[in-house]
Amino acid sequence: MSAQRRVVVTGLGATTPIGGDASSTWAALLAGKSGARTLTEDWANTIPVNFAARVAVEPSEVMERVELRKLDRSEAFALIASREAWKDAGSPEVDNERLGVVIASGIGGVTTLLEQYDILKEKGARSVSPYTVPMLMPNGPAAHVGLEFKARAGVHTPVSACASGAEAIGYAFEMIRNNRADVIISGGVEAAIHALPMAGFAAMKALSTRSDAPERASRPYDLDRDGFVLGEGGGVLILEEYEHAKARGAKIYAEICGYGMSADAGHMTAPSMDGPRRAMVSAMRNAGINADQVGYLNAHGTSTPLGDVNETNAIKAALGGHTKKTLVSSTKSMTGHLLGGAGGIESVFTVLALHHQKVPPTINLDNQDPECDLDYCANTARDVNIEYALKNNFGFGGTNGSLVFRRI
Repeated sequence: MSAQRRVVVTGLGATTPIGGDASSTWAALLAGKSGARTLTEDWANTIPVNFAARVAVEPSEVMERVELRKLDRSEAFALIASREAWKDAGSPEVDNERLGVVIASGIGGVTTLLEQYDILKEKGARSVSPYTVPMLMPNGPAAHVGLEFKARAGVHTPVSACASGAEAIGYAFEMIRNNRADVIISGGVEAAIHALPMAGFAAMKALSTRSDAPERASRPYDLDRDGFVLGEGGGVLILEEYEHAKARGAKIYAEICGYGMSADAGHMTAPSMDGPRRAMVSAMRNAGINADQVGYLNAHGTSTPLGDVNETNAIKAALGGHTKKTLVSSTKSMTGHLLGGAGGIESVFTVLALHHQKVPPTINLDNQDPECDLDYCANTARDVNIEYALKNNFGFGGTNGSLVFRRI
């Protein structure tokens, strides 16, 4: 029997609320900067929450207007992050039949859908853009990336709410392990900062209402947390079979070595402790590691009252008595929650934490909730010496995903 194919990360790209690329975002993370701010659109005054975490660099600043006319905002994010990641990986030469794309989105082109419906009502059918359908479909971001890079091994779009990005990277990992591809462009994107999605989340009491200080609104594990801050953007990784990467002398950031998924089968939106626990245990088992080897965990950590306690308990159940050796942080305290894009940008952050041996902080953690009793790297980044890191993402519908990365 042949040895199992190893999968490494050779390129990173991102566009986030705190930076226009992966390097500027990473610098802002280590500095503890928040991307949340008051929205300037007129509609923001018609809904209960008037702030969010928009991208730091608008697509119009880095893409031509003629290209953007045909793209939903989420598709633009996917192309921006993928182009950066591909260049960072050294623009690898690969047989197109061995190149794939797995880029997720939890909602897809929701802003296109809503904006074009407004045009239909106000101006009539003849004014609706002919690009509407390709712009609104959830697989649009992956499809545009697949077309640009001529990927023929498969172009996929997992949709599992806030677990979508992690599932995409896990699916890409399995594609390479199973010899379907040698290189895959993978990650997650989201662009849902619009009146209707925000009004819906607000109606659920899921969003923070700290409008007087948006930059302090996302405060995972803090006793005064009151909900998440909606973010937007995307993160993309170039995953590559190890021997393929080594043969071309590629820079290698880290190895992805484990992937676990689970389903709660309990409730559409209420969190379950056992489902996340099983995802983490499955990922560690898949990676062939023990709980005491996990040095860092980039948490889902949304800043919701129930969710943060639930994940804390799940981490303790999965890692057992080894949690004292594991640093945990929620980078959503700075970027907000990117929904289906969260797993994309946060996997970029997890890889960089291993590569640079630095753990980004959880900011705004001033009054730690006694029920959230782990070391959350409060407010200040830390230098570390770690070999393995876990990445968690959980989504409505009871879907849970965990990834294991290794320093290399």
